[in-house]
Amino acid sequence: MLDRVVAGAVPAKHHTRLEQEGVLRHEECITRRGFDGAYTIAYHEHRPHTQIPAELAHGWKLPTRAAPGPLRKRHYRTQEMSAQDAAPVDARVPLLFNEDVTISVMRPTKSDPVYFVNGDGDDLFFVFEGGGVLRSVLGDLPFGKDDYVCIPKGILHRIELSEGPQHWLHFECLGGVGLPAQWRNEVGQIRMDAPFCHRDFRRTEFLGPRDESIREVVVKRAGVGDGFHAFRYAHSPLDVVGWDGTVYPWVFPILAFQPRAGLVHLPPDWHGTFATRGGLICSFVPRMVDFHPEAIPCPYPHSSVDCDEVLFYCRGNFTSRRGVGPGSISYHPMGVTHGPHPGAYEGSIGHRETSELAVMMDTLRPLHPTDAALAIEDDAYQSSFI
Repeated sequence: MLDRVVAGAVPAKHHTRLEQEGVLRHEECITRRGFDGAYTIAYHEHRPHTQIPAELAHGWKLPTRAAPGPLRKRHYRTQEMSAQDAAPVDARVPLLFNEDVTISVMRPTKSDPVYFVNGDGDDLFFVFEGGGVLRSVLGDLPFGKDDYVCIPKGILHRIELSEGPQHWLHFECLGGVGLPAQWRNEVGQIRMDAPFCHRDFRRTEFLGPRDESIREVVVKRAGVGDGFHAFRYAHSPLDVVGWDGTVYPWVFPILAFQPRAGLVHLPPDWHGTFATRGGLICSFVPRMVDFHPEAIPCPYPHSSVDCDEVLFYCRGNFTSRRGVGPGSISYHPMGVTHGPHPGAYEGSIGHRETSELAVMMDTLRPLHPTDAALAIEDDAYQSSFI
């Protein structure tokens, strides 16, 4: 959650009447951690809880664990995945998952024909290629290449795609997603020494009630039935006349991240951008590198015995890796020492900058691959370090 936003018509105090032309509006409270956490209150023209169960026609295949394999460093070539004849609500292909997060890739080709509500976790997308407009009950939010897009759990929305190919990385964060605590001061404001500021985030533009003639809503609630559930409304769900609160979608451009340089190589925590239960998401952007006269800028080999590491490569010169390219995902599990490819460590000496752009996630629980991950795996990756 970032900060409080107010848009449209709201009454002077919570849980009091809002009338327009003599008609009472209906309050909806979207709350976190029961009633103890962040919340947003929206005011509807109609009662927002009149869902009628309907026949399900949308949803993606939920992750299931592939047959266990040996402990290995792994490389998944998502650039080999074909574009799907599907909308975002149907297009996610889970590759790695645990009890805290599911990491997917999606290549949708059409806009959502229904609204969607994730009842399980916050959705965080990274737009490697493409863009569009996130249309939610709280307003519109355009997004494009190199943007992170966050949609909090419980927010009704759909996605309108722009023209051209789409290729997105997706994190479903079952424990929620937010800014790392170290980047906030005691009143919740983003600190001046943080690698971003409030101004870097784009929030929804509220346009008032609208009717797109769409009445169907798909809700994801894993563990109940088949995980997806369809409902129909008699009216447009986008009937909000005003809202205020801290739970809303937002966009953060990865190139707005302010990298740090040190005397010697800084650990990945300095690139920490978003925190979730059991994980940290980091942004690696073009930057100056270490300036000690004897510094080795290339990441050092390390045994990260408490974390699995996933790295999504976007573009630039990945000095520590060979054989990876835009759209590649490397997976380095806890328990196996990992580091740069042969020659990269020595070859980095004297470099003063890097052009790489990548998204990384470290998880505290082991990740499990799906069959979809095995289908795009580079079997030679483990031996490429010899």
